[in-house]
Amino acid sequence: MASIDRWKEGYRARWRAPDGKSRSKVFARKVDAKAFLATVEHTKQTGNYVDPAAGRVPFREYAEEWRLAQPHRHGTGVAVEQHLRLHVYPIIGARPIAAIRPSEVQALVRSLSESLSPSTVAVVYGRVVAVFRSAVRDRVIGWSPCVDIRLPSANAASAVSDVLTTKQIFALADAVPKRYRAVILAGAGLGLRPGELFGLTLDRVEFLKRRVRVEQQLVRLRGTGVVVGPLKTPSSYRTVPLPEHVARAIATHTEMFGPHPELGLVFTNERGGPIQQYPFSAMFANALRRAELPDWATPHDLRHFYASMLIRSGASVKAVQVRLGHSSAKTTLDVYGHLFPDEEDRTRRALEEAFEDHEDEPPDDAASDGK
Repeated sequence: MASIDRWKEGYRARWRAPDGKSRSKVFARKVDAKAFLATVEHTKQTGNYVDPAAGRVPFREYAEEWRLAQPHRHGTGVAVEQHLRLHVYPIIGARPIAAIRPSEVQALVRSLSESLSPSTVAVVYGRVVAVFRSAVRDRVIGWSPCVDIRLPSANAASAVSDVLTTKQIFALADAVPKRYRAVILAGAGLGLRPGELFGLTLDRVEFLKRRVRVEQQLVRLRGTGVVVGPLKTPSSYRTVPLPEHVARAIATHTEMFGPHPELGLVFTNERGGPIQQYPFSAMFANALRRAELPDWATPHDLRHFYASMLIRSGASVKAVQVRLGHSSAKTTLDVYGHLFPDEEDRTRRALEEAFEDHEDEPPDDAASDGK
């Protein structure tokens, strides 16, 4: 039963928590102790009781327990750990989780915005939201401070502004070492993400059916190195058409260098091991300079070239979304929307074609007689 007694220079409120253990808290005024106990009894009756002591745990301690309990895929688990360790814990990791205010979360977002892209800020913030949401469910805190938090706009940062031309793609393929020529052509002709491209195995290249199954990727695990892992989202699993020139490039590459002896990877580095993104990106940049190509291009621009070719051929937003493995059409439009013909262009072209067809028809006799 709840009670209040004198305690040193104040008043001690005592009550029994739902788990049967006794709890207490000291107040300077007796009226504050009474009001607190009334709130405690109300939350116990409504099932919303939160132990004040539970919220004293540091954010980092609770977040680590949450992270290790999640059924994350390998790649997602690595990303979550890195986002929290590198960007969140240095700022609010030592703070008691119940003491973190919305203003502190907003300050965290502002700090992240100074070094990260808007899209990455949104992802990191999403991890923080998930931790606080879990803490509310566990009755560690009564409410989440992630309320009315303003995030930086991601529209300008996410859209592709420049796309390589077909001539530039082949110039790049000629500029890289012979071992990587097929990597460039496959990246531009299949539209795979770099990790998906480097994780492609020969058994997933179906030459007779002229298609490629995208079912895994290369990921880097902390303390383990580069391994083959699952894709990030269900929509990433897909089958893409295999163009003839890409099929020939892969076949020639396989005859010259062979697949990885254990993993079956189509593409390998100079030592015969899996291709890692950092050494590859450095080689890619050197090839750009040799071919006198734009220095803004990165390995991901091979995928952008693929998307631009689909759009130029008249593919719908849905078709491009599926081929790229995007989780939604919104993602496709955010990145490539400006490459699609707008509605004015579609309307103008449709009407011009309709009128052109009509002009070729002979005039109606009745109409020519004025009837």
